Amino acid sequence: MKIKRKIEIAVISDVHLGTYGCHAKHLLNYLNSIEPKKLILNGDIIDVWQFSKRYFPKSHLKVIKKIMNMSADGVEIIYITGNHDEMLRKFSGTSIGNISIVDKLVLELHGKKAWFFHGDVFDVSIQNAKWLAKLGGYGYNILTLLNRFVNWYLERNGKERYSLSKKVKNGVKSAIKYINDFEKVISNLAIENGYDYVVCGHIHQPKMAYIETRHGKTTYLNSGDWVENFTALEYQFKRWKVYHYNKDKLSPFYVDEELEDMDLKDLIAAITIVEQHEKKIK
Repeated sequence: MKIKRKIEIAVISDVHLGTYGCHAKHLLNYLNSIEPKKLILNGDIIDVWQFSKRYFPKSHLKVIKKIMNMSADGVEIIYITGNHDEMLRKFSGTSIGNISIVDKLVLELHGKKAWFFHGDVFDVSIQNAKWLAKLGGYGYNILTLLNRFVNWYLERNGKERYSLSKKVKNGVKSAIKYINDFEKVISNLAIENGYDYVVCGHIHQPKMAYIETRHGKTTYLNSGDWVENFTALEYQFKRWKVYHYNKDKLSPFYVDEELEDMDLKDLIAAITIVEQHEKKIK
């Protein structure tokens, strides 16, 4: 029997289900290794911008079913909308069983206030030129697909994985400035509004940093992504940590056996289970 780690809150973002860059199997292993009270999905879980009926593998469906099963088992699921799944914003404020959809969230954590949102509202390229942002998204998708072939070759020859997109980002001064500005603006706004923690995603850069200015202090947290970093945020014992799948896993947690052979009919059945669970509660 696999022992799952019990944690108060797990935060994941930028999974991008429905794209070639998504590492759904890694995420499944992670979700199978934890038992959270709350699971916060902080945006861009399903990539509607680049969604194609031709590409939505079973492993991606299994992630959705896993989340549904967690909800049916009593885990509170909070889906915070992002820019790639912005179509869900018209359903903001609605709930199905233990699953709720919101645009932002504030939680009281042991006497401290935590402010959660995806982060795209601070992205000028999205607000002012959405078509350009989408075009960049397609280019990023192609780059991550190419990266998968590169890493397949490297791993086959016993060499370390390599991130092309991270190399490109780190090599472009404007990209570094954008990330720094993003973190600075969000942290300053959190301080102005009296939030002890500000939790976001969007820029695919996992980070935890203590920020202090003459106006106050806050802790900036970014959950990273499941395209290149494979990271999550975890809150337990009044502390936050960045979980790195490649570094922090002590032993592998494989996909549950009941999830091995699953198709779209099973996904519909999973949704039905959630609805039945809701009726029992009522």
